Amino acid sequence: MMMVRMINGHIKNWMCILLAGLVTFLPMDALADKVEENPSNLRMMADLVIARPAGIVLLGLGSIVYVVTLPFSLLGGNSEEALSQLVVEPAKEAFVRCLGCSTPGRKERVVE
Repeated sequence: MMMVRMINGHIKNWMCILLAGLVTFLPMDALADKVEENPSNLRMMADLVIARPAGIVLLGLGSIVYVVTLPFSLLGGNSEEALSQLVVEPAKEAFVRCLGCSTPGRKERVVE
């Protein structure tokens, strides 16, 4: 019975972390630059299967490293740089980049 409570507690913690991440990174769409690339089908598939999952994993690892090293970066005065390099840049690569593109940004919508 105690094991079930412990597992439920961990699940609630991870759901809170996931929700906080979504609330933090969903507005990043407004910060995206326009992209003028036309990636191939193969490049899009490789991005979908390899690069995006790797970017999401790196975002998670970077967030953990940022939280663990936050006291030291606050003492050193470089917490903003650490946040940018460990969390914001991987989030841009994972979520604010068109499928198959090499630079973060959004494609201009085509109205026909």
